[in-house]
Amino acid sequence: MRAHRNGHIESRRESSLNFAGVRAHLIGIGGSGMSGAAGLLMGLGARVTGSDAKPFDGIGELVQAGACVSVGHNADMLDPQTELVVASAAIPATNPELREARNRNLTIVKYAELVGMLMKALGKGVAVAGTHGKSTTTAMCVHLFREAGLDPSFLVGAKSQQLGGSSGLGKGPYFVVESCEFDRSFLQLMPESAVILNVETDHLDCYEGIHDIRDAFGAFARNVASDGLLVCNGDDSRAVEAARFASAQVETFGFSTGNTWRATNLRSDRGCFSFEVEAFGEPLFTTRTSVPGRYNVANALAAIALAHHAGAEPQALACAVPSFAGIDRRLSWCGQGRGVTVIDDYAHHPTEIRVSIKAARNHYKPKRTWVVFQPHQHSRTRLMMEDFAASFADADEVIVPDVFDARSTNNDGDANGAAELVSRIRRGGGRVRHLPDLADVTDHLMKHIVEGDLVLTMGAGDIWKVADELVERIRDR
Repeated sequence: MRAHRNGHIESRRESSLNFAGVRAHLIGIGGSGMSGAAGLLMGLGARVTGSDAKPFDGIGELVQAGACVSVGHNADMLDPQTELVVASAAIPATNPELREARNRNLTIVKYAELVGMLMKALGKGVAVAGTHGKSTTTAMCVHLFREAGLDPSFLVGAKSQQLGGSSGLGKGPYFVVESCEFDRSFLQLMPESAVILNVETDHLDCYEGIHDIRDAFGAFARNVASDGLLVCNGDDSRAVEAARFASAQVETFGFSTGNTWRATNLRSDRGCFSFEVEAFGEPLFTTRTSVPGRYNVANALAAIALAHHAGAEPQALACAVPSFAGIDRRLSWCGQGRGVTVIDDYAHHPTEIRVSIKAARNHYKPKRTWVVFQPHQHSRTRLMMEDFAASFADADEVIVPDVFDARSTNNDGDANGAAELVSRIRRGGGRVRHLPDLADVTDHLMKHIVEGDLVLTMGAGDIWKVADELVERIRDR
């Protein structure tokens, strides 16, 4: 890490990490995590500028909060008084602002490093990790902490209307943060408590395989304070293996006998569940979820365990779980018209796709389910092709547009990933078609959807545009 010319940032990092007065520039400020971090920095007194390649949702809120945000990347966008430069994971080394920062010998950190710095500045870290489910569980944890009177600071990789955004400064001693395994980012964190939700294959562009991924989660477990708590999914063998690296106390959660935190007597009502929470083999309370999917019961158990460790009373938790309203782009209701319901989801991993389709069908009970899935990253699509192809079994009709490649990792060998995925789904008996452009997808849906249909758009890219356009057109008719 380069020190700033006057040692200002470096001295802050080694002491109280007081960001007041620091001039920070965020490259890729439009991402949920980066924009949330920008909000925290401004709340801590920093002067924030930032840039993103395209206009983004939420730019107005950042500007209103005091940030100076530019669209496009140019070396001139770095204020002469900039001290700290933060780059998102999607920013290449050739970015002109990054090159200018290096030329000026400024302090440059990745987003993950900034999160580690914020954790040191904001108190006791509570880190939520896992291949999937991180954003929802982090937001659920924040909600439970708040309802129990713990008022945490937080940073989530998704927006939550209920929480007031993707980040916030609280008056309590805890900082709850979503912790991503991409590029081993979560190893920048030294939390007081943490959870490992699951360990599955993903990000094979930076991991050599599942054992490499498991070892990274093991290193994450090792970073949890020895006098703290690690909660892990006791029904996930690789999560349990990773937890063995921890020196902290380990508690498990899940549905199986033997877990420290266990959900029993589950009863489904349109995909949402009431259940009894057992802790250490004894009944603790009965509660229910208001967000669909059995997986959200497991997410709730993890959040309950972390909140209980922080001092939340059981009765407060029992009341808080049902009032959690979810986060943006997680089975989010977009609208209805002509008897057709449209929802949108961020799922871009095979397991997420499979369980989200099932949860949506159980909740809405449609006559027919259309899934529009936009693959995310050429490398992920290619390396996990078979798993993706098998994840649409509960869909009646599937449409696949071209791959959304946020990190520009495309090469000639990956260019036909969407078409190949369609071929694999069709080979398995699925009804599927490849429509490269999002506009073509919407046009096709308008010609074929009928009353009683459910349309579910899925992916981590800009597939939500199809949901928005479709709702507008079916309402017009």
